[in-house]
Amino acid sequence: MDPFADTLQRLREAFRSGRTRAAEFRLAQLRSLGRFLEENKQLLQEALAQDLHKATQLDSAFIRKEPFGLVLIIAPWNYPLNLTLVPLVGALAAGNCVVLKPSEISKSVEKVLAEVLPRYLDQSCFSVVLGGPEETGQLLEHRFDYIFFTGSPRVGKIVMSAAAKHLTPVTLELGGKNPCYVDDDCDLQTVANRVVWFRCFNAGQTCVAPDYVLCSRETQERLVPAMQRAITCFYGDDPKSSPSLGRIIGDKQFQRLQGLLGCGRVAVGGQSDERERYIAPTVLVDVQETEPVMQEEIFGPILPIVNVRGLDEAVDFITRREKPLALYAFSNNSQVVKRVLAETSSGGFCGNDGFMHMTLATLPFGGVGASGMGRYHGKFSFDTFSHHRACLLRPAGLEKIYSMRYPPYSMRHLRVLLAAMETRSCTLL
Repeated sequence: MDPFADTLQRLREAFRSGRTRAAEFRLAQLRSLGRFLEENKQLLQEALAQDLHKATQLDSAFIRKEPFGLVLIIAPWNYPLNLTLVPLVGALAAGNCVVLKPSEISKSVEKVLAEVLPRYLDQSCFSVVLGGPEETGQLLEHRFDYIFFTGSPRVGKIVMSAAAKHLTPVTLELGGKNPCYVDDDCDLQTVANRVVWFRCFNAGQTCVAPDYVLCSRETQERLVPAMQRAITCFYGDDPKSSPSLGRIIGDKQFQRLQGLLGCGRVAVGGQSDERERYIAPTVLVDVQETEPVMQEEIFGPILPIVNVRGLDEAVDFITRREKPLALYAFSNNSQVVKRVLAETSSGGFCGNDGFMHMTLATLPFGGVGASGMGRYHGKFSFDTFSHHRACLLRPAGLEKIYSMRYPPYSMRHLRVLLAAMETRSCTLL
C-alpha cells in the first residue's frame, strides 16, 4: 500500500478547492509559521544543538545576475522568426554564448538564419546548427548550461530528459488545449469577431490560440451564426481566395487536421484542399470530450464547441484537464471573468479578448504544468538567461563585532545577533 497516496490526494483536493489562493489564508499561514519560530525558539535551538551541535545564524545577501554560459535555443516552425529572435535577444543580453537550432520545417527562414544572421554576430560566440530530429538528438547529447525549447509537449519531454543527464536547467515553451469560456451574458458578435480572429490567425498555427469553446447550448445557437458572419467579414464568401488566410505548413500537419474535420458535426466551413494545404475556418458542434479533436492540440483553423450548463461546469471541465498555456473568458459580468481567473490555472489569461496579453513586454509569457515551465518576453527574457547569484560582500575589519558569532556561545550574544539581523534587505545588481 502506498503510504503517501492519501496525503497527496488530500492536499490536491485542498488546492483544487481554492483554499490556498486567498491572500488572507496565505497571510494567516505565514503568521502561524512566525509563531512557530517564536514560540519554539528554545526547542529548535536545542534540536539543532543535538543534531549538529550548531547555533542558528542569519545573514543578508544581494543578487548578481550573471550569464549561464553556453545556451541552446531550439525554435519552432509556426513563428520561425519571432520565436527564434525573442529568446536570442534575452540570451545575448544576459551575456551568453548561443547555439541556435531553427526548425527544419520552415525551410526558407531556416536558410536565412543559417546563412545571413551569422554575418551580423560574433561567430566566436554564436552558431547556427541545422538538421532534423536525428541531428537535434545528437546535439542534445552534449552538455549545455541552459536549454530553451519551444515546441510540443512530446518533444519537450525528450529535451528535458536529455537536459537532466547533465542537470541542465531548461525553459520549455509548450502548448496544450486552451479553453475559451463564453458566458450567456455577452455581445456575441463581438465575441465571435475576437474568437474567429485569434483562432484563424496564422491559419490557427498558434500555441496560444483557443482550442475549444465552452458555452451553453442556447449561447451556441446564437454564437455559430455570429462566427459565420465574422468569417465572411474577414475572409469573404470564399475564404480560400483570401490573401489574409494562411496555409498549413506541411503535408503531415494537413493530413492530421483533415482527420479532425470528422469529429462532431461541421456547423461552419469544413472544406479542404490538399494541393494547397488549405483548411477552411471551421466550427464544430456536438463534439464529445472523447473525440480526437478534444484529445490533442489542434494547431489549425478548426474550433470545436463543447456545451456546458453554466460556469460551475465550465470551471470543472477546465480544471479536470492539463493546465493550458492560455485561457480566455468572455462575459459582460466582470465577476464571471474574475471567477474563471481565480478558480483555474494557466500559463496566461485574458478576459474579453484574444492573445493580446502575450504582446505586452511587461508581462511574462510561459506555461505551467504540461504547457511548459519558465517564462520570457521583455526583461523576463534577460532574467531567464541569467543565473541569479547570491553574494555577500563584507569589510575585512569589525572583528570585535563579528566575534560574537564564535564559540563559546551565550544567550546574550545570540540575542544581539538576532536583533541585528531582524531587518533584512536585498539589492539587485
